[in-house]
Amino acid sequence: MEAQKIAVDAVVALTNCDRNAVVAFIRQLYLAGVTDPKRLTFKGLQALTRA
Repeated sequence: MEAQKIAVDAVVALTNCDRNAVVAFIRQLYLAGVTDPKRLTFKGLQALTRA
């Protein structure tokens, strides 16, 4: 769970996006088995640039 928190904080700090949207997306990744904070952050940033 700490990995999820780190990733959410990083993505919000870098993009200034809606925290709830970032939490929802990263939670999906985390529950799918991605537990590395760097990977969660990278995937989160990728998704937000596409949206």
